[in-house]
Amino acid sequence: MPKAIKFAEKALTVSANAAWHVYDTLNSLIAPNPSFTPKWSDKPLLKSHEKMMPQLGWPRETDSLCPKCIPEVRKEILDGKKDYKILINEKPGEIKARIIEKDGNIVMIKTCPIHGEFEDLMSIDPAFSKHLEDVFPGRDIRAHNDEKLHNHGSSTVTHGRGSVLTIDLTNRCNMMCDPCFMDANQVGFVHELGWEDIKTMLDNAAQIKPRRQMSVQFSGGEPTLSPYFLDAVRYSRKVGYNSVQAATNGIEFAKSPEFCKQAAEAGLRYAYLQFDGIGNEANSHRLVGNLFDVKLRAIHNLHNAGVDIVPVITLINGINNEQVGAVIRFALDNPKIISFLSFQPVSFTGRDEAVSDERRVAQRYTLSHLAHDVKNQVGLGEPVRDWFPISFMSTFSDFADLVHGPQAEWGQLSCGCHPNCGIGMALMIDKETKEARPVTAFLNAEQLAKDIARINDAARSKKISVLGVTLALLRNYEPFEAPTHFQLKDLVKKFDKCFGMTKKDYGKVTGDRSMNDIEKRRADRWNFLFVAGMWFQDLFNYDFRRTEQCIIPYATQQGEISFCAYNTGVGWRNIIEKMHMTATLTKWYDEHGRHEIFAGGKKVKLETDATKLVLNQVDVDKERQHDLDGIGVAKNAREEKVRARDEKMKESAYNSHMSKLYREHVLQEQPAPAGFVPLGAIGGIAPAPKVQEQKEVGSFGD
Repeated sequence: MPKAIKFAEKALTVSANAAWHVYDTLNSLIAPNPSFTPKWSDKPLLKSHEKMMPQLGWPRETDSLCPKCIPEVRKEILDGKKDYKILINEKPGEIKARIIEKDGNIVMIKTCPIHGEFEDLMSIDPAFSKHLEDVFPGRDIRAHNDEKLHNHGSSTVTHGRGSVLTIDLTNRCNMMCDPCFMDANQVGFVHELGWEDIKTMLDNAAQIKPRRQMSVQFSGGEPTLSPYFLDAVRYSRKVGYNSVQAATNGIEFAKSPEFCKQAAEAGLRYAYLQFDGIGNEANSHRLVGNLFDVKLRAIHNLHNAGVDIVPVITLINGINNEQVGAVIRFALDNPKIISFLSFQPVSFTGRDEAVSDERRVAQRYTLSHLAHDVKNQVGLGEPVRDWFPISFMSTFSDFADLVHGPQAEWGQLSCGCHPNCGIGMALMIDKETKEARPVTAFLNAEQLAKDIARINDAARSKKISVLGVTLALLRNYEPFEAPTHFQLKDLVKKFDKCFGMTKKDYGKVTGDRSMNDIEKRRADRWNFLFVAGMWFQDLFNYDFRRTEQCIIPYATQQGEISFCAYNTGVGWRNIIEKMHMTATLTKWYDEHGRHEIFAGGKKVKLETDATKLVLNQVDVDKERQHDLDGIGVAKNAREEKVRARDEKMKESAYNSHMSKLYREHVLQEQPAPAGFVPLGAIGGIAPAPKVQEQKEVGSFGD
């Protein structure tokens, strides 16, 4: 039966192709309608040819930062020697950078007149990177009504409204991770938002146009430690955010099913769950004894409560890059639970900003690595055919904006970031049989986007536009490459479910959604698993063309700042948190006590380890990755600091030994007899070390 349906669908796609050409010809003969200005923007919708493009390709020049100058400037600001406004009015630490092809890779090279040349890897596959830039559709509407919130000098966000507003509720955390964007628990003070701060940030964000920011993510530190976490989730839904998220390590959710239920009832839709791999060994570098068990229990509890889970995997070359395939297999084995994976190549910032060149080169991981590792480890996806910049979807968002009309209160979510920022591959998974295929193996996405751009540019009525998109979908579909039981009607349904062409009820996602709505959406046989890669910048590969169109800005007490400018770049986080710190650690502990921290192998106490998740036991039992063992490269910032301290001690001992030899053999000085007390010691000056102690120290240099 399925094969007969496939032949019928093939005939329909051929007919749709012919009908499309008629439709497109008629559409092109009539002058396009002007773009309307929706309620959520003071500027009209952009046609495809009106979208601005950053300079792409290579070789190219861009604006960057010196990895040595910036920490020095930031320290002067934090020490009170300079005003933070120099970051707005001047350009401290800014230098030019060149992006070129070199030895089969794409690299960034920049030279600071003070600190010399820096080079870092951008891509191991130039053809892959060229593909990402070739299909980039251009920038979104320029941000407006934002003067009070977007004023951060060269770091200012200028285009679009992005996809997720991020709010750090606290810098406290119940773990001590390496790596860590914010150096949690190590800065010497507590920065925690009060209730009025939280409400103000959410209210202010809704005023910026274009008003697309339907998603807000509460982060930290660990956001669940904030006493206002549930209130913040509840208020977000009240003021219109339909996707409220928490970036979490999952500990509190794993410990308490009741807390998960409370979060879901408040309106939490997604938990972005830190998730470094399959098995406790793969997570051992986080120094929590049963961390993988914690993740599984958190997923189990959250899903039962109606919250969707997005595992977020920080990828470090030599530490856990071999876990890419294991994590994808985990998602394929649990298609009724996992519908999104977010891989994040390491950014050397926070605890890792002072990374050595040796470790940076060894651990650098790029988006091109990710695409190839997915193919090599699980046999899914051709890098150039199946991976696209996440901004590629903005053409489809433009279509949704068109058919939703000028009276819509919010614009469609639009991931309009730079093509070097994020990528994605969509897999269509049969929840019953677990068969999986890349969507772009049976849907010509590149041509479909071009077709839809033509529909958007014509700006016809909703009915005519929906007809055109339906024809475009059908003509670009290859039924024999789709999963066995997948049908054309499923494709149209998926598109409608995502972009709301017909307003059919697939289960509400608005603030008043119920568990029935959640179950209704989950009942779909097909899991559209999106495998994303989001690569945040650090000082070694920083590009201001990326921060200008950031889709994940931070709401702060000093306005909204791009993710990379806040966490890396000039490091606005360090400055703003100190400017608005809640209390010193000592004062905080006196008033609130110490919160529990899981580190040093300490285990989280769980009521039970039982879950409904399917596991691949081979992946669970696999040893941790050993690539960096025995080659002399530190694995993390903590180990690097220990090594640096040991080297300093050795150097000091060596210098002491050489000084002793110089005094004895060049100056002909004789060693002081045992028990001799120098005259200066009578006045409080410490006595010279004993000869025996000198020999012991000096032995390090022998």
